[in-house]
Amino acid sequence: MTTATRSASARRGGAKTRLDHDTIVAAGLKLAAQPGVASVSVRDLGAELGADPTAIYRHFRGKDELMRSLLDEVIGMSLDRVDASPDDWKAGLTQLAVATLDLFETYPAIGVEAVVLTTGGPRELDVIEFMLDAFSRAGLEGDDLAHHYALMASHVLANAAAIAHSRNERGTEASGASPWIESPLLVDPAQHPLIAALRLRLRALDDRYLFMLGVESVIESAERTASASR
Repeated sequence: MTTATRSASARRGGAKTRLDHDTIVAAGLKLAAQPGVASVSVRDLGAELGADPTAIYRHFRGKDELMRSLLDEVIGMSLDRVDASPDDWKAGLTQLAVATLDLFETYPAIGVEAVVLTTGGPRELDVIEFMLDAFSRAGLEGDDLAHHYALMASHVLANAAAIAHSRNERGTEASGASPWIESPLLVDPAQHPLIAALRLRLRALDDRYLFMLGVESVIESAERTASASR
């Protein structure tokens, strides 16, 4: 029996694979990037790694901890894509938001976890510090600083997760335009006159445009609040 044959036979027989935290996270990212994948299961991870799925629990206390690690990595990757100068706080926050949406669309099975999980990990803490620093450079402090950070973070994470999940379910290409309202909004003008009047405008809205509109609105609010406090 050749070495290659013995290796293949060993894998089929459940040979042990050397695992560590980073190897498991990398495999989770690979699985989550596959089209149509709605969740990352420990069973699929074991198959990807050529290991007994139960071995993964030697490195993670449970599925939630595994997903927190995967989400922490994706959130950190968004910060890695920011190249704006620290003094250009508006560009930095905008780049971070766009990168988060793009990465959640790449890894929708991980991004959707942002709706229910906070990671508490080092990468998430780096992003929080970055956002607080950006709003601080805008001139905010105290409650205004905390409130604008929270508003931006909740908007970006929740909406990026929702957009990524929706597109993954529909098989829509990432970064493409997807309608915000899918129904034709056929109504009786006498009963719903405003819907009837704005039907085409509402139907023309797409999710990515509204996502960026929300980002711009928070930034504009920060500018107004900082200016008013001077």
